[in-house]
Amino acid sequence: FEQQHAGLSEHMQDLLHTGLALPYADYIEALARVESIKQKLLQWMAEHGVRLLRVSIGIVFLWFGALKFFPGLSPAEGLATNTISVLSFGVVKPALSIKLLAAWECAIGTGLLFGVFLRATLLLLFLQMLGTVTPLFIFPSEAFLLIPYAPTLEGQYIIKNIIIISAGIVIGATVRGGRLTSGERAARR
Repeated sequence: FEQQHAGLSEHMQDLLHTGLALPYADYIEALARVESIKQKLLQWMAEHGVRLLRVSIGIVFLWFGALKFFPGLSPAEGLATNTISVLSFGVVKPALSIKLLAAWECAIGTGLLFGVFLRATLLLLFLQMLGTVTPLFIFPSEAFLLIPYAPTLEGQYIIKNIIIISAGIVIGATVRGGRLTSGERAARR
């Protein structure tokens, strides 16, 4: 009996045990099943969420990085090469900068996708994010229709990187053995 209703509060288990909740037994059992499914789902998300986050961001970096190896395929190519040119005071030319950026992004993508050299990979990711945000300041007319609240498509592309930075922080928290736990596990600690 107790195992069948383990997902219920003690009060509800007592009511079922005494028979006071008998008219609602089917409803209570359904609630217990829903609670059990919910706990299993939470546990699955805690066990797999960070890995799925790491792999999905790895795919995006590898994909977008690979596009930069082929002239004209990356919609960010012009803005990226102009930014690198300004940041390097014109020393790094566009033809070279796009290849360097492509290799950099592919290295990040590979590291995340396969979970290798994660500390170095995350360092590359955070440095790349610093470079990615600079067009908001050095090319505001390309990043905004109306500064600062109406970004262009390029501006939106840059601003969404807040999500990647946050994901990098979550992934970084697991590099040395940290992990997410479901509410039930966390409550036991």
